[in-house]
Formats: sequence, C-alpha cells, structure tokens
Amino acid sequence: MSENIQLIPGNTLLTATPEEGRALAMKMSRLIIKATQPDATIREKLRPVYAEDAAMLIAIGQTVALEFATIAAANNYWRK
Repeated sequence: MSENIQLIPGNTLLTATPEEGRALAMKMSRLIIKATQPDATIREKLRPVYAEDAAMLIAIGQTVALEFATIAAANNYWRK
C-alpha cells in the first residue's frame, strides 16, 4: 500500500451501540476497497460501474453485513 491505511479505525471493534457498530462496519468496508485500490482516480472511474449493477450493489451489502457480524460478535451482541 502506498499510504498507511488503518483498517480498523481506532484499533477496536468495540462500540457502544448496534448503530455505531453498523457505521463502523460501513467504514471498514470502504477502507478495504481503498486498501485494495489505493488510486482515488481509478476508484472514481469505477463508481458508476458498480452504482448501476445490482449484483455489485448486493455484494457491497454482503461485505458490510459480514463486517457488522464480526463487530456484533466482538461486542457480545451488545448484551451485558
């Protein structure tokens, strides 16, 4: 990677609420795309391609869901 990307913001999966966990999952999903394709110009060129492809949008949703499942487990599903 040409730049130092922190793939787990704040170096923790712990969040106070499920809503914060979901936001973290979305951020982590974006960061993995940035780490995989560090060139911002290329990412901008690709955005219209996946924005109009239902299968790619579903894949994005699945990626966020997987990250969220990991975060939820790390937070013991927000149960005390």
